[in-house]
Amino acid sequence: MPKLLVTDRIAPEGLKILESKLDVDCRLGIPEDKIAAIISDYAGLLVRSQTKVTRRIIESASSLKVIGRAGVGVDNIDIDAATECGVMVVNSPGGNTLAVVEFTLGMMLALLRHIPQAHASLREGQWSRSRYVGTQALGKTLGIIGLGRIGTEVALRAKVFGMEVIGSDPFLSQQRAQSLGIQLMDYREVFQKADLITFHCPLTKETRNLINAESIAGMKDGVLLVNCARGGVFDENALTAALASGKVAGAAIDVYSEEPPRNSPLLQCDNVVTTPHLAASTHEAQVDVAVDVAEQIVDVFDGKTPKSAVNLPAIPLEILGELRPYLVLAEKLGRMQGQLAKGSMDCVEILYGGHLVSHETGVLTRSFLKGLMGPVMPRSVNMVNAPLLAHQRGIEVVEKRESSAGDYASIIATALITSTGRHDIAGTVFGKSEPRIIRLDGYRMDIVPEGHVLLSDHTDKAGVIGRVGTEIGKVGVNIAGMHVGRQKIGGDAIMVLNVDAQLPDELLDYLSTLDNISNARMVDFSI
Repeated sequence: MPKLLVTDRIAPEGLKILESKLDVDCRLGIPEDKIAAIISDYAGLLVRSQTKVTRRIIESASSLKVIGRAGVGVDNIDIDAATECGVMVVNSPGGNTLAVVEFTLGMMLALLRHIPQAHASLREGQWSRSRYVGTQALGKTLGIIGLGRIGTEVALRAKVFGMEVIGSDPFLSQQRAQSLGIQLMDYREVFQKADLITFHCPLTKETRNLINAESIAGMKDGVLLVNCARGGVFDENALTAALASGKVAGAAIDVYSEEPPRNSPLLQCDNVVTTPHLAASTHEAQVDVAVDVAEQIVDVFDGKTPKSAVNLPAIPLEILGELRPYLVLAEKLGRMQGQLAKGSMDCVEILYGGHLVSHETGVLTRSFLKGLMGPVMPRSVNMVNAPLLAHQRGIEVVEKRESSAGDYASIIATALITSTGRHDIAGTVFGKSEPRIIRLDGYRMDIVPEGHVLLSDHTDKAGVIGRVGTEIGKVGVNIAGMHVGRQKIGGDAIMVLNVDAQLPDELLDYLSTLDNISNARMVDFSI
């Protein structure tokens, strides 16, 4: 049973799912040195935000297949290192969405109405009503930086308050923004126009210290800022100075550059609402993210594609179900190309035809590359690191799309260009889940890509196929299926035999010396 290391506190409902399939070892709060020393014993690692999964840890993990993050943000995980090492990273982008949305609205209202300060004042025996006169949300302009799941849900609720909503997100279309009632614009324009700005963006090279002295200078005087996203998006020293000058009238901060924020100057500002990274901390959210990530980790060990892999293309579950047979086909095509290839690989061309053109095909390309390189590389190749490994080896990958698929509903046509030539292999799916190889270097075929397959080039003459069958029978191997492709009677042809076992190299060499036969070789689809 695979071993899973858990280093942060996870809801019992999630652990129960994991313990039914895996050997779960909970060691909460252990430091990086300790994790690096023991991680080679584990096939999985599950964390929340406290554990920092560094390159050192990942490169020490010789058996690691998956890292699970019970939550949304993955800036505590070195994604580049995980990808290079072929380790899948999964998270739960939707499990705590509503918890963060509700918390954000609470922080907005706390800022507008001075609720924490008024509470503290009353507890100290003061009755200072005039001191804490607030501002209504109605009619104010709310700026949202980051319009993913959380940002769009905040927008919908803000409109109920009667706020005008503007926002910025490079991945949201104008059409989608209009349907949500959001005016989409550059983030700098958002800064200029908004009375209150809330941040729901990841921490990246582009967003680190996005709020700094220069960007604050471009905002309205008396602007209010809310950050329930990621510490590091704000330059805390610059924000503190703006709060002291009154340029920023107030801020609500749930996340910090350093957590816990022992040295943050924001903790000393009276016009700041501070909370200890609580936005996602509801009982319901903790259960939801734990169950979601646990199910995905189990999927990985069951050989299934998880729904929220950070370093794989995101595919909706209903689309993933439709593509799954083609994932199998793509890997089989890659295996066949890789085992038939001679010379150094220079370029891969993959044409997706028919119904496949309407889907995200990047995951299919990854599956093909996994099959292509897996049998011939000494290190582990999977769908996570396959594109990177191809790039490192100078293999150009070209994807093409074509609405027509000939006689088939969908087709995947692949070409491998090597230093010695080009091989073309195409396939489709029969019915709901039966992959077939339908073309091989110009020959029409009907090959079932399973188990062991013998291919041989020959001249289309009587007795050739029978002779091959006789020789195979002599070594005690049964022939399970056969297909012959030819372009004309008596011309060049190719024979494909599904056999029940790997044929000895000596037999392959002997078959290649027989009259009218050349180039006998095996493809093992069971690798």
